[in-house]
Amino acid sequence: MMEINLNRLSNTLFSQLSAAPIAVYRIGFGLLMFISTIRFISNGWVESQYLSPTFHFRFELFDWLPYPSEIGIWCLFIAMLISALLITIGLFYRFATILFFLSFTYVEILDKTNYLNHYYFVSLVAFLLILIPANRYFSLDARFGITKPSSTCSLWEIRILQFQIAIVYFYAGLAKLNYDWLIQAQPLKYWLHTANHWAIWGDLLKQNWVAYLFSWFGAFYDLFIVIFLIIPKTRLFAYFFVIVFHIVTWILFPIGVFPWVMIVATLIFFNPSFHEKILNTIRSIFFLKSIKTEGRTGKKNKLILPLLACYMSFQILFPLRFLIYEGPIFWTESGYRFSWRVMLMEKTGYATFYIIENKAVFENQFFFKN
Repeated sequence: MMEINLNRLSNTLFSQLSAAPIAVYRIGFGLLMFISTIRFISNGWVESQYLSPTFHFRFELFDWLPYPSEIGIWCLFIAMLISALLITIGLFYRFATILFFLSFTYVEILDKTNYLNHYYFVSLVAFLLILIPANRYFSLDARFGITKPSSTCSLWEIRILQFQIAIVYFYAGLAKLNYDWLIQAQPLKYWLHTANHWAIWGDLLKQNWVAYLFSWFGAFYDLFIVIFLIIPKTRLFAYFFVIVFHIVTWILFPIGVFPWVMIVATLIFFNPSFHEKILNTIRSIFFLKSIKTEGRTGKKNKLILPLLACYMSFQILFPLRFLIYEGPIFWTESGYRFSWRVMLMEKTGYATFYIIENKAVFENQFFFKN
């Protein structure tokens, strides 16, 4: 019976449908990463975050990695820029996805103080795109014959991207089910009260009931938005709230490109016909001609299902690792990162460190070691 169910699952996941959603996802992701990298460089954040500081708080598991020189740092960002552009146009796609994943993730793990949830999300999506042949349709690889053109993709290629989005939203909503967020409306009450620079909204955002509305709506949105995106009858209505929710958070809070990443990423829940319209619009704007493509036969790769099972299990279990640590997570922050705990706390502080070198002790220790 189990073997029959596994065969049925395999047949379903390798069933073929239009590759348009994967092509749109690839274009949107690559374009956003290209723009985001230019933004990061133009704002001077390469110098302020990675070159100017003389000390970096390394991730414990990755502190063995060498910290690049100034030339090395710039090479990583140039690699991100070039590979993001190649992903967008679908040229040398395999090389580009691997290069982007390695360069982006390397920069991300250089200093834990620069961690953002959407950086982690970008690394995961980049990793998934290495596995997904998103260059077989509407790409320069397909046009130039670098890969065999195909108008279809396997169902698992879409489902794994939808699963990753669902993980982000669900755990973000689950983390909001706590006393501070729901009963105290914190930290939103603090953040919104400081938004007095808005000419029209300033006074409104200072009202306590607005903070509670934002808190409760945010928790409800994160927990249930994927369900509404999956249901065809509520999908368009849900996507409207995706746009409104993320644009409002982008306006009110300094969270970078994350809102735009999620607005583009959630398009993967729409039907292939919707994505075909997007691709046709791009064709008409840039006067692109269609190339002859054929549907794939849905050839099964025996490694895909075990790999997907391991990946999905990790994504489900890893955010829960805080349960094995002692102490309150908001204080110790053990298991806080890489767990989709989005906008849950505010910590500020100031510290001065004094380093006093005892020359005599140093010389004695040096002599002893030699």
